[in-house]
Amino acid sequence: MATFSVGDLDHQDSYKLLTGLVVPRPIGWIGTVDEQGAPNLAPYSFFQAVASSPPTVLFSAGVTDGHEKDSLANARTSGEFTCNLVDMATSEAMNASSATLGRGDSEFDFAGLTPVASTNVDAPRVAEAKASFECVVTQFVELGDHPNQNVVVFGEIVRYHVNDAILDGTRIDFEALDAVGRLAGNGYVTTRDRFSLTRPTP
Repeated sequence: MATFSVGDLDHQDSYKLLTGLVVPRPIGWIGTVDEQGAPNLAPYSFFQAVASSPPTVLFSAGVTDGHEKDSLANARTSGEFTCNLVDMATSEAMNASSATLGRGDSEFDFAGLTPVASTNVDAPRVAEAKASFECVVTQFVELGDHPNQNVVVFGEIVRYHVNDAILDGTRIDFEALDAVGRLAGNGYVTTRDRFSLTRPTP
């Protein structure tokens, strides 16, 4: 079995190992607004649900040479964001929204998506998404103390928006959800391929 000391790896090789092994990763399609009210949308595969009480999600945004990604900068100033789930039908648009645009340029327009007003926050949702969460930022955690680092943004969910077609009460139809997860490089998977295990009882 190969073994690697992180201290001996450059950043890119460490990144490849991490993102190739921790799979699949759910994608948080993060919507924010800047101080002028311009919308921003970007996908993050460093994303996860981390608590149910209160319901909390996080996304981790990179900082390069001290320059924060728009999602992070906007979440800092507004204290809010939306998380929109990606399915197979929106996967191409999700990929398009990852393009590097000028600050203030709309990823919604670039990817052919429809921004829709949220109820409790100013950040827009993606109308085409089958589910979206409205979130209020609860904390930022900075990882590392160098110019190239990550900042983890925690958000408490204050409202869920869920398409009726994927709902059975409050249970989700995974086949209908058809969620997309990230592997590494250009690789993705969906929730169509599943199996079940029964939890053992003592």
